[in-house]
Amino acid sequence: MKPEFWMYLLVMGGVTYLLRMVPLALVRRKIRSRFLRSFLYYVPYAVLTAMTVPAVFSATRHVASAAAGFLATLIVALRGKKLVAAAAAACAAVYLTELLIFGFGA
Repeated sequence: MKPEFWMYLLVMGGVTYLLRMVPLALVRRKIRSRFLRSFLYYVPYAVLTAMTVPAVFSATRHVASAAAGFLATLIVALRGKKLVAAAAAACAAVYLTELLIFGFGA
């Protein structure tokens, strides 16, 4: 491996550590603000969504099939089904949409 790899790894590890350690070191008492607590509660969900949704729409050969998979996942998830069912619905929707777009020969 190149020496730059280890430097990048050390810098990213340091940045990750500092981002987690600094708030813990600065905030010693319980956060009393309801707004701030609710904001901090939803941050992981917002970050996960911001990272996942763009990847969903660039994961297939066509945006239409990605949108079909996303829509199928939303419908199944909103009906209260488990993650495996939502993933299976997304895969089936993408497969069928790509069959319609590109045909059986692709």
